[in-house]
Amino acid sequence: MSHLLARVQTALISVSDKSKLLNQAKALSARGVRLISTGGTFRVLQEAGLEVTEVSAITKFPEMMNGRVKTLHPSVHGGLLADRDIAHHMASMKEHNIPAIDMLVVNLYPFAETVAAGGDYDECVENIDIGGPAMIRAAAKNHKHVVVCVDVDDVDTVLADMDAHDNCTTYATRQKLAHKSYARTAQYDAQISGWFAAQLGDTAPAFYAQGGSLKQTLRYGENPHQKAAFYTDGNTRLGVATARQVQGKELSYNNINDTDAAFELVAEFGAHADGNRPTIAIIKHANPCGVAQADTFAQAYADALACDPVSAFGGIVALNGRLDKKTAKAIAKVFTEVVIATEADEDALAVFAKKKNVRVLLSGGLPNPKDASMTMRNVAGGFLLQDRDNGHVPESDLKVVTKRKPTDAEMADLLFAWRVAKHVKSNAIVYVKDGSTAGIGAGQMSRIDSARIAARKADDAQEAAGWDAPRTQGCVCASDAFFPFADGLLHAAKAGATAVIHPGGSIRDDEVIAAADEAGLAMVLTGMRHFRH
Repeated sequence: MSHLLARVQTALISVSDKSKLLNQAKALSARGVRLISTGGTFRVLQEAGLEVTEVSAITKFPEMMNGRVKTLHPSVHGGLLADRDIAHHMASMKEHNIPAIDMLVVNLYPFAETVAAGGDYDECVENIDIGGPAMIRAAAKNHKHVVVCVDVDDVDTVLADMDAHDNCTTYATRQKLAHKSYARTAQYDAQISGWFAAQLGDTAPAFYAQGGSLKQTLRYGENPHQKAAFYTDGNTRLGVATARQVQGKELSYNNINDTDAAFELVAEFGAHADGNRPTIAIIKHANPCGVAQADTFAQAYADALACDPVSAFGGIVALNGRLDKKTAKAIAKVFTEVVIATEADEDALAVFAKKKNVRVLLSGGLPNPKDASMTMRNVAGGFLLQDRDNGHVPESDLKVVTKRKPTDAEMADLLFAWRVAKHVKSNAIVYVKDGSTAGIGAGQMSRIDSARIAARKADDAQEAAGWDAPRTQGCVCASDAFFPFADGLLHAAKAGATAVIHPGGSIRDDEVIAAADEAGLAMVLTGMRHFRH
């Protein structure tokens, strides 16, 4: 079958994206292709002086119900579905005066765009395409004879194929576009079903669909032997998928994953442009190795880097605001894979222009950490679906359970440490002093090990910087989950912590609180856990 050529003599065109419509329709007409069209597309072609037949002239039936019914007719679907190799199919076409349709050009009603633009319920429903997907699926099924185009660039592909094969298309082209067409309608239905689920508040629908559009084919995945690709899902959440890359090498699988982690972390602290303090996060292997707030981004970077300068090598740097020249010069001194910021000064970009391999992304804004959306993880035979961890605990909801209350300075650091801990792989321990991480312990099977690692990181940083003492002296400590025993808490105290924040809820909370009192620590409970696996 791969040798079959199919001549294109009649094309049905019905598009919402008319950006290339006239040029492509003229190109088809110039090749002797008869044009059939509907509604707004027909009017554009007719006004341009092209010879075009309206669908209603084929169906002998007028468009009705605000255009909801126009192509759902045997004269259309018979022309798309008829197998030209089967005699009785051809006899039926002749008996009922059904024209053969050799090419279908349809892009669907802009449902996702209407949702993204804030359309109300009725407007979104009205932008659910019915006839388009039906025609696309029919043409794709009959790809032995019919070529189908679901976006404007597909038509250029077909025109090139026709020019190379005497106005015919190859089976390979038709098969490839058929595959693309079914994926497109599946994605479209996934967007609609996802929107309905959100309207209903249904977090566990009986059937779940997920669709995406290819953004980038990646050189490889986490490792060179793994194939990978990057897809967008139509979600307008600001971040690595929507950011503009202004320079640097192509993003890798790990770059994308780590950049997402970094940007979501700094988003916890709000946009600097909205009055929040400049905040920088340095990420390595999806874990922060340094996070800091300061009066300037340059100072925030210096403080974040000081937490773990060794791990920062080859890391990702994220800012919650506009990148300036001074900060860019500081970042450029350390080998950095990706820098992501909301915006950047031209002289800051000029600094990185000398570092051709550094990828610089500009997002135009920060994602809202309180947004409701879903996250997915594959397991053998299925996948896990859950709400994004958008939990926040205001200071007014914290519960002080020790004899000593935290000072105002300790409370500020506790809240900072708690937001950082949310983005550290479990078991997570985060030491913070003066708005900067002093040590981070991530991803350990034992909370004690995380506490020890975080303290060791602080000792290493002290040695590297030549400080008199590690920054954990007089710090606060955040734990993403409760302390099951007092030993983990006492390791934090040994490291120099004077106040601790954690969810609480252990059957041994009383023992842990008593140990904190005995050590002179202040302790606050959040009542909310932030496991991150």
